[in-house]
Amino acid sequence: MLYPFIRQSLFFLPPERAHKVSMQGLHMAAGVPFLKKKLASQFQYSKGDLNTSLWGLTFPNPVGLGAGFDKNAEHLDELEMLGFGFVEIGTVTPKPQAGNLKPRLFRIPDQKALINRMGFNNEGLEIIANRLKDRKAKANSNLIVGGNIGKNKVTDNHDAWIDYCTNFKGLESVVDYFVVNVSSPNTPGLRALQEKESLRKIFSELQNLNKNNKPILLKMAPDLEWSALDDIIELCSEIKIDGLVATNTTLDRSLLVGLNVERAKKIGPGGLSGKPLYTKSNEVLSYLHKGLQGHIPIIASGGIFNGEEAHEKMKSGASLIQIWTGFIYEGPSIVKNICTYLSTQK
Repeated sequence: MLYPFIRQSLFFLPPERAHKVSMQGLHMAAGVPFLKKKLASQFQYSKGDLNTSLWGLTFPNPVGLGAGFDKNAEHLDELEMLGFGFVEIGTVTPKPQAGNLKPRLFRIPDQKALINRMGFNNEGLEIIANRLKDRKAKANSNLIVGGNIGKNKVTDNHDAWIDYCTNFKGLESVVDYFVVNVSSPNTPGLRALQEKESLRKIFSELQNLNKNNKPILLKMAPDLEWSALDDIIELCSEIKIDGLVATNTTLDRSLLVGLNVERAKKIGPGGLSGKPLYTKSNEVLSYLHKGLQGHIPIIASGGIFNGEEAHEKMKSGASLIQIWTGFIYEGPSIVKNICTYLSTQK
């Protein structure tokens, strides 16, 4: 009930500053045992009826947090406290990088949307891997952690597979699954890696390293032509791709309406997420599910703000769902609210 007022206060701050302040607040709360227990009771979905088993992993519920929120794996305890069934950290790159110049994250509140051009800002593989190792040694946690991996901006596309393999080797012992991110619009040339032969090279090299059968998924853009989706469907039958994440952010500004089109032009380049992406991402999800005949699990992402929208994604073929922008606008009750609704639809 308080979140609309908290959100209004946070929205007076620049988005990245608001993110930092809110996570610092959660970290402080999680450090007080009775308050942590109270918050967990308030926000976690405690029934076991939504347990989901995929890839040999048991997800306590199917609602996850997408990559880009906890880039450096700093807030996993706090996010587990809020009830997420899984959290994807990253995008991680082998070397640290600052990302694009600020400002690079923008709100469009009346559309419940965000535009970002972050540019894979992260502390780099070594620091993030060590942080995850420390947590794994100390935490008594059932949280499923995914590792979203990418290439450094300075790495030529021809050598991109090397960066993905470096990330895999560095994170293999500390994450539960991997997501190959070749679909962010904010690293120049990255989306070219969604071409069939580039994907074949990356996944073939990764699976050569994958002696312990760690699940490796592909995250794709919602802006691909149907023929490109057909290539991915075909590739899934040729090489081992354990799952798909559909979808990343979009470059399609026609999804915005009214004056927001002009505002988006002033904002400049970046990926659009939130409510405007919902229908487009659903179309991609449905197409992939039909083409794959349900043989490969899909994590659905894009415009999910409530239980009805999450349920629609699952009816369209998703095994799990991820939120991100919805978390910003709806607040920490979103996970429990979605889970409670999904429970009524079983």
